[in-house]
Amino acid sequence: MKHIISITFITLLLVSCGNEKAQSVDDIIASNNLEQIRQKKAELDVQQQELTDQLKQLSSKIKELDPQEKIPLITTFPAKESVFTHYVELQGNVDTKKNLVIFPEYSGVMTSVFVKEGQKVSKGQTLAKIDDGGLSQQVAQLQIQADLAKTTFERQKRLWDQNIGSEIQYLQAKSTYEAQQKAVNQLQQQVSKTLVKAPFSGTIDDVITEQGSVVAPGQTQLFRIVNLDEMYIETDVPESYITNVTEGKMVAVEFPVLGTTMDAKIRQAGSFINPANRTFKVEVAIPNKDKNIKPNLTAKLKINDYTNEKAILIPLSIISENAKGEQYVYTISNKSDSTATAKRTIITTGKTQGDDIEVLSGLINDDEIIKEGARSVKDGQDVKILKIETND
Repeated sequence: MKHIISITFITLLLVSCGNEKAQSVDDIIASNNLEQIRQKKAELDVQQQELTDQLKQLSSKIKELDPQEKIPLITTFPAKESVFTHYVELQGNVDTKKNLVIFPEYSGVMTSVFVKEGQKVSKGQTLAKIDDGGLSQQVAQLQIQADLAKTTFERQKRLWDQNIGSEIQYLQAKSTYEAQQKAVNQLQQQVSKTLVKAPFSGTIDDVITEQGSVVAPGQTQLFRIVNLDEMYIETDVPESYITNVTEGKMVAVEFPVLGTTMDAKIRQAGSFINPANRTFKVEVAIPNKDKNIKPNLTAKLKINDYTNEKAILIPLSIISENAKGEQYVYTISNKSDSTATAKRTIITTGKTQGDDIEVLSGLINDDEIIKEGARSVKDGQDVKILKIETND
């Protein structure tokens, strides 16, 4: 057929040029006559269009008459067993159990503030002082009375040990001393509440109330203290994963804002199903050595819930479905050189990951699966293989 096209093209070209034997294209160009050159180009343009149209007609007829021209062109790839790891993809926010707003335990004027924003503090360090309203003087007075009661008791005890005096005198002295000491301790506890101390080591993130302000327990926010060492992510997981998403499972964590990823583990998986949204909570511990991760930072989680050591994966795009709801793909059989026969193969599928899906049955290792052209072939149809792709 290719020879027929070539002969036809040459014949038409010779006929079209027969009338120009007296003056060739070279002669016209050599004449430097612009009008003749333009005229000749216009004639050749018309002839070229006529030849193109005729060639299209010939090619169309060849395809109609030649069976080989009707064979669909396809590409294939081999089915290969590989490790398939499926992930549950979720989103959560970073939090820390050591992110606390400190309130006063005593009412009064905050006379002193000993820290500033961004300052690192240790557990038990004094952050501020509240005016005690004369409690310190009362403690001093009670302490004098307690000291006197202690001296009286010690003397009475020595006499009682020597069998001097009555038992009631000894017991009264002891009772008075213990009562005075408890009164002192109670008042000292009240005074200690005027000192605002850090509940844990961390950083003062915000000084909310300034020196000189009147504060009240449970009402006035004084400081926000944050510790970034023990960070975690809390997220809700659908109840269908409760048997697979468990404590100790590995998690791939991505922080889109920071452009970083890290591996972590689930440190706690909830046992309670929320009836409102049918989910349970999990906590993922996050190492934060560089202190780049902050509370409320958004994170994407990929939790490994399923692994198949010998899985066959195929693209979702090549799967079709018949009237019975069965899924199928096309494989090839009777392969000879670059031709083969398309075969419809019923499959069952499992989990998906990205653009691929796991095949549970219907395919075996090294089956050749049609990829490009899978939507245009029919069962038992001859096909022509353009390329065999590797299944990386």
